[in-house]
Amino acid sequence: MNVILVLAALSGAMAVGAGAFGAHGASGAAAEWLKTGGQYQLVHAVAALVALHFGARGPAWLFLAGALVFAGSLYLMALGLPRWLGAVTPVGGVLLIAGWLWLAYAGIRA
Repeated sequence: MNVILVLAALSGAMAVGAGAFGAHGASGAAAEWLKTGGQYQLVHAVAALVALHFGARGPAWLFLAGALVFAGSLYLMALGLPRWLGAVTPVGGVLLIAGWLWLAYAGIRA
């Protein structure tokens, strides 16, 4: 079993669900959080698959972890959990940026 492939596929499915809920079932800030989280999570699910295709497993893991933290904190706030979770969101963003930088480095080294 390819764990990265499975997690990227599940991440993509979750992103579509969150985006749809944000567009059709939520309002106000919750809708925006769901849409933003869904967009970032979907892009990075695809990025993880591309990184995996090129053998860059480290960046793929960072994309999945970053998307989970970034989008997950937004989803939790949209579902009514405390807004202090917004302080966690940038940690996910840093992981995403690190994944992109690592992927660039891997490309330079290849």
